[in-house]
Amino acid sequence: MATTVVTKWTGGLSFDSLVAGHHVILDASKEGGGQDTGARPKALLLTAIAGCSGMDIVSILGKMKIKDYTFEMDVDGESTTEHPIVFHTITVKYKFSGKDLPPDRILRAVSLSNDTYCGATAMLRKAAEIVVKIYINDEEIT
Repeated sequence: MATTVVTKWTGGLSFDSLVAGHHVILDASKEGGGQDTGARPKALLLTAIAGCSGMDIVSILGKMKIKDYTFEMDVDGESTTEHPIVFHTITVKYKFSGKDLPPDRILRAVSLSNDTYCGATAMLRKAAEIVVKIYINDEEIT
């Protein structure tokens, strides 16, 4: 199955990318010559990891009957200094909050996503080290 996005230049360094019927605006920062009207392309790679993995994890935890929790992810990309500037390390912090959350099940859901299901993580792992950290109620469990 192929995935296609259509991306049109809208002037300056700005582009409008149509992704499955949704518009994603891309632009450079003002310091980088753009107008800061949209997301940076490399940052969207980090967003892809968060979205892909997050969807997996929520689905898996639902099947495990885990509910009544909040969940967010911080994804940090550390870049090289020479061109092409790429992420050499990506750290994903999975942050769960709630009462009586079972660490073993949360660890299992995150592991299944990162090791088996998330295609974005699998692709980017070929280019960068991916570090996973899991927090429950602000306490790191990995």
